[in-house]
Amino acid sequence: MTFAIHGLAVSRGIAIGRAVVVASSRMEVVHYFIRPEQIASEIERARSARRAVIDELRRLQEDMPKDAPGELDALLDVHLMLLQDEALAEAIRHWISDRLYNAEWALTTQLEIVSRQFDEMEDEYLRERKADLEQVVERILWHMKGAGSPVAAPVAGAAETVADTPLVLVAQDLSPADMLQFKSKVFAGFITAVGGKTSHTAIVARSMDIPAVVGARAASQLIRQDDWIIIDGNEGVVIVDPTPMILDEYSFRQRQSELERERLSRLRYTPSITLDGQKIELLANIEQPGDGPAAVRAGAVGVGLFRTEFLFMGRSGNLPGEEEQYRAYREAIDGMQGMPVTIRTLDVGADKPLDKAQPKDYYLNPALGLRAIRWSLADTAMFRTQLRAILRAAAHGQIHLLFPMLAHRSEIEQTLAQLHQAQSELDAHGVAYGQVKIGAMIEIPAAALMVRTFLKYFDFLSIGTNDLIQYTLAIDRADEAVAHLYDPLHPAVLRLIAEVIAAADAAGKSVSVCGEMAGDASMTRLLLGLGLRSFSMHPAQILAIKQEILRADAAKLGPWALDVVACDNPADMLAG
Repeated sequence: MTFAIHGLAVSRGIAIGRAVVVASSRMEVVHYFIRPEQIASEIERARSARRAVIDELRRLQEDMPKDAPGELDALLDVHLMLLQDEALAEAIRHWISDRLYNAEWALTTQLEIVSRQFDEMEDEYLRERKADLEQVVERILWHMKGAGSPVAAPVAGAAETVADTPLVLVAQDLSPADMLQFKSKVFAGFITAVGGKTSHTAIVARSMDIPAVVGARAASQLIRQDDWIIIDGNEGVVIVDPTPMILDEYSFRQRQSELERERLSRLRYTPSITLDGQKIELLANIEQPGDGPAAVRAGAVGVGLFRTEFLFMGRSGNLPGEEEQYRAYREAIDGMQGMPVTIRTLDVGADKPLDKAQPKDYYLNPALGLRAIRWSLADTAMFRTQLRAILRAAAHGQIHLLFPMLAHRSEIEQTLAQLHQAQSELDAHGVAYGQVKIGAMIEIPAAALMVRTFLKYFDFLSIGTNDLIQYTLAIDRADEAVAHLYDPLHPAVLRLIAEVIAAADAAGKSVSVCGEMAGDASMTRLLLGLGLRSFSMHPAQILAIKQEILRADAAKLGPWALDVVACDNPADMLAG
């Protein structure tokens, strides 16, 4: 019987194949108390399993195929970082020695505690890193049990028996290490029961340009081994046991999608210019210093957003020093081959404290608490360490320095004072540094409404549409109860965006959009009509946006875009 399962569309395209269903890797663990004389041996059992997993992941990195996406290596680094976190090891020792828990119980207890901290994080990407910690713990548990990878064996067997048949992978969730062990190219697509648009499965699927649907919660229960499956990565739909008519329809769509990808690939080195001669800047959002080469291959002309918080997370209070940060920023600059790199200062705090010093109940509303620039201004020594590292890296390439979540003129003045003090400190020690352009994120309605004040202080602006929408509409986009109200086309949101673009243009200063709207092809014409000339997005989205730009006449779109912003229901006009 044909039926459909709905999830989140995270990687475009159509995949058709036989299902390879991987049972949930969640393990049932025994809970029992040990005797005091067993403490040392139980701690050693946990330590040995942890070392075995570290060795396993390092071997995977060493043997990684040359054509494997860079995101896989970066995500394995995240897992290794979590494994080598001494805070995790110390917590496990505590549960064993103080509570006399067996090693498995100690490990899962600590996982539950840290998982709650992840759940409270406001940032969607960071919240979904909980899955990385869960998979690290599962891997340790499997080694304690004396088993190998919980899912590699059945997948490998399936791949050998139906080598000529397209396969789609259905799982509760997948770790980067598992995906690498699966020899990912065997699979035409991925379906996972959990995950979001920024989960690691989504990231890797996009980087490999493989159709994927995540968050299809019933998939692993409803799909049976070897079922024929259609993955519609454009709409986030999984069709199980399709009829011949549906199969023919999607086979046609698949061929059309493949032809479209081939056509898009030819645009990689085509200048991004509209029909009326407007040059449009297409930039990449990156999370790791080594992401630059992939952005260049995708056709980016620079980095519009380097999220530096991923250098800081999971350090258990041992924050990266100036030299470590300097090397990371240098790597990002070198990877972009002389093109500009926009580095956003640390965007953590409140819901994701770096040192976990405060109890989790301390913050009444993390989204409105001590985060981003507020955190940096509350810890000026840490802030200036980052600023000095960025300034030093600027001696080797073009750096644009971007400050997040500013809302007050006093914050602007304090931020610039810290920048000047960081420059003075480098001068005092005779350390070379470069000049940077300075910019502000517009992600709070207050900042959008006082944009003309911002333009007096900054060289450029970057609109963070994800947070701007969330704060304008008072919607937590991660809360399923109200997520349907998260609307990029709400008239209030569009009017704020239009006002910021118009004000920057009038002041002769550049403005970009670096949120999800920038990579949404359905929004490209509207943003062009509003005067946007700089888009920053995931590298995998660049070619689709470029195609829209090449087909657009920006001058003719202007009056229409203003009508869309002025109307009560922009979605209807956009659809028409």
